[in-house]
Amino acid sequence: MPDKLKLGIPKGSLETATLELFDQAGWRISTRARNYFPSINDDEITCALVRSQEMGSYVANGTLDLGLTGQDWILETGADVVTVTELVYSKTADQPCRWVLVVKNDSPIQSVSDLQGKVVSTELVQFTRQYLAERGVEAEVQFSWGATEAKVVEGLADAAVEITETGTTIRAHGLRIVCDLLHTHTVLIANRDALEDPWKKSRIDKIALLLNSALLARDRVMLKMNVPADKLDVVVSKLPSLHAPTINPLYGDDWMAVESVVGRNEVRDLIPALKAAGAEGILEFELHKMVL
Repeated sequence: MPDKLKLGIPKGSLETATLELFDQAGWRISTRARNYFPSINDDEITCALVRSQEMGSYVANGTLDLGLTGQDWILETGADVVTVTELVYSKTADQPCRWVLVVKNDSPIQSVSDLQGKVVSTELVQFTRQYLAERGVEAEVQFSWGATEAKVVEGLADAAVEITETGTTIRAHGLRIVCDLLHTHTVLIANRDALEDPWKKSRIDKIALLLNSALLARDRVMLKMNVPADKLDVVVSKLPSLHAPTINPLYGDDWMAVESVVGRNEVRDLIPALKAAGAEGILEFELHKMVL
């Protein structure tokens, strides 16, 4: 039977974003209701849906060769895995998530030191205990199975350590953020023995390369335009690029074709400036992958 690479996909909040990233990278993964083994358009890979909290353990013991999970859960579980690459994406935005200390709006707690003798509810128990111990704070840290913010609202805990991206849900519950404890992001992790296998390592490296190239492309677009030769220097001076814009003469005319990869957030101001400098026929193209 041919070798298969066993890939873990995080089930839950990261699931959709992960499937979208793999699709952009070239792997179409299809899930089905109540089925924990999605199909994938690659005969060399099998997939399993695994909770992020458990991914490290399954990769460490060899049940999976690699998987995606949060750096926070590697710190929490202490799983003996290798981080192949860091991938900054999340369920709603390509930015790190934050584990924050949360209390009621009218709570007297203003800093971590105010947790002395208090009850703290969280899913991230081991990390929170270590964080407090390193700061000389003795508090009762209780594991929460979910609805962690509600325990603070209902008075079952004095504070919570909860994950957030924007803080909107926390504020909607009448809570406030005291401080950030940890910034986390998605990581691609691999089993140590799998990385010693040349066949598996080559495929793990391929996946890492293409996932990173897909993420890199999300922040950039390709601009193409035509520029009169006598205005070329002015246009190029306004045009950012990785190294230098690509410039080619147009057939039988005193015009140049110019193209460059630019930051997506620059385009709104850049296109009017290029037009004013003499560029015409400006086109914007989406990028799917970008390998540096």
